[in-house]
Amino acid sequence: MFEVADGQDQVASNFYFDNNFNAKAVKLLPGEYFVTNQEMLLVTVLGSCVAACIRDNNSGIGGMNHFMLPDGGGDQGSPMSSSARYGTFAMEILINQLLKLGARRANLEAKVFGGGNVLDGLTIANVGQRNADFVLKFLATEKIRVIAQDLVDIYPRKVYFFPKDSKVIVKKLKNTHNDTISRREKDYSSRLCKSDTGGEIELFS
Repeated sequence: MFEVADGQDQVASNFYFDNNFNAKAVKLLPGEYFVTNQEMLLVTVLGSCVAACIRDNNSGIGGMNHFMLPDGGGDQGSPMSSSARYGTFAMEILINQLLKLGARRANLEAKVFGGGNVLDGLTIANVGQRNADFVLKFLATEKIRVIAQDLVDIYPRKVYFFPKDSKVIVKKLKNTHNDTISRREKDYSSRLCKSDTGGEIELFS
């Protein structure tokens, strides 16, 4: 049912049972995505990264990704920069997998989260704001309606997404040390800058 993409994107595989919500769940790490047509919970923790929660508002088929636009240097406004190329790839693969599972493009709606300015080493590059700007621009271009958003700010977030009923719970982690999140996202950014995420994704209509 799920496919692993080329490059840094991969299907999340950290499954568990969430006792708080009494639900089957999967935790997404940076560079992962997951789509499902089942009753389950998708969970991720975001610092400067962004998660797009996209679902078919008729069938309930939905999914989430977790991505960062790396500070690849060069002309960040160019559509061929490493940042734009990777961000587009991360969004397209999520949409592509939703459509493969049976979602209809006309029914897609999105909720987007993250982009916090929480990483000291990446604050100058304004990665959080760039991530937030990118995801909103991408969805507008693709004519996918954004029905909820919680972007930027200075805190990491934990996001719980229930695709079947569109419910999202966001917890801002104001009292949490950011060392683990910071290290995870910096390592992820470093891997992206060293790899070629090229290749195009054919979208189903």
